[in-house]
Amino acid sequence: MADDEEVFVLEKFVEETYSTFNDIDVFYSLICGSMIFLMQCGFAMLCAGSVRQKNVKNIMLKNILDACGGAIGFWSVGYAFAYGAGGSFIGLSGREYFLNGFDETGGKEYIGFFFQFTFAATAATIVAGTVAERCKMSAYLCYSLFLTAIVYPVVVHAIWNGDGFISAFNDAPFLGVGMIDFAGSGVVHMTGGATALVAAIVLGPRLGRFYDESGAPLETPAEFPAHSVALQVLGTFILWFGWYGFNPGSTLFISPSGYGAVAALCAVTTTLSGASGCVSAMFTDTIIGMITEGEAEYDLTMAMNGALGGLVGITANCCVVEPWAACLIGICSGWVYVLSSKLLVKLKIDDAVDAIPVHGFCGAWGCIATGIFASTNRILFAYGTENTGGIFYGYGNLIGVEIIGVLCIILWAGGIMTPFFIGLNFLGMLRVDPVEEKVGLDISHHKGAAYALDGPTAEEIDAYETSHGEKFKDEA
Repeated sequence: MADDEEVFVLEKFVEETYSTFNDIDVFYSLICGSMIFLMQCGFAMLCAGSVRQKNVKNIMLKNILDACGGAIGFWSVGYAFAYGAGGSFIGLSGREYFLNGFDETGGKEYIGFFFQFTFAATAATIVAGTVAERCKMSAYLCYSLFLTAIVYPVVVHAIWNGDGFISAFNDAPFLGVGMIDFAGSGVVHMTGGATALVAAIVLGPRLGRFYDESGAPLETPAEFPAHSVALQVLGTFILWFGWYGFNPGSTLFISPSGYGAVAALCAVTTTLSGASGCVSAMFTDTIIGMITEGEAEYDLTMAMNGALGGLVGITANCCVVEPWAACLIGICSGWVYVLSSKLLVKLKIDDAVDAIPVHGFCGAWGCIATGIFASTNRILFAYGTENTGGIFYGYGNLIGVEIIGVLCIILWAGGIMTPFFIGLNFLGMLRVDPVEEKVGLDISHHKGAAYALDGPTAEEIDAYETSHGEKFKDEA
């Protein structure tokens, strides 16, 4: 009898311990997912500060619609495509559609959906800044739904689902290793960046950016100064803060042995790469300016976007590289950002907030950097895969997989989104009327300007001067 009681007590202890660890993991994902969702605020502030004053309401609403459209699209079919069981292209099981087959016990399935939704919303919101000041609201909502329901989930399934054809979690990984993209340099940022590139090309540049009113090319592209550098910097710091949920949080759990060590490394490499990217981009741009114009200037935009580029570049490999390698990845990310930003201007592709260089180009670099700098021991510890690493460690299979993965993302996102945006454009749903664009989308689409900047009328000034006439006479 005593033995039965001891067994019962032991089983109860094991059950409660398991439940506690499960709750810790759920809470961990909840906190990290909330930090990632806060990045929506960061994108909103960065975009709002980067556009002209007459378009602030419009870009803020688009950022809200990203979260809303992303939630609906990912809940309905996107999550099932991404994480359904079976199939190398999309998930084939039915229980993930509308979350209809989820078990409420423990909360792991629901928190898993929430965490992955925040990633989907991030991929969608990347495009908002690129098409700012000229894209119709209806087209943007259609795009948000389509990207999070169809395009992004296919990439997720291929790389993050154990059934995906190029996944590192596959039982028989491609080339013996599969694509290592821990937190989404390719899956999230490249998908959003490639989509933004297609959108920018089909939509065309803002009026007056590269061509005058007669359509003749300008000798020097027009600059549209940001209306609030304070909002830009605030948005940058919020995004950086959110990255500590993005990268360390991608361990998905924190209670198992070793997971805390992986999360800690991710936090360190994320910090170093972001900082290195900021310094690299700003001083590279300064040096270029000194060579071409003979004057040293320090561009705040280069510093901010360089930091974001460094954060994007480390996202794929934050758990498999050493801290010194994170610094090199960040430095190179800064260079990639500066050069790709200038390349887009040369090609007359108008990106209002440089989202394509930051997320598209630096995302591709992050994947390739994984194939160069990934440590053999770090891969073994984080993924359990032996006999592989970056070319710096004497292996070539990983860099091959990473390059193939980058090409797959470009071909899929570009191949699907190109006819999508062309179709919207053909239907007249994509770009606003030129008159509406000139007056600003806030007034033409959102019931007035974002800021109440009305000063006193001439009559009010006259009345004030009359009532204080003696004072003005004395001062005269």
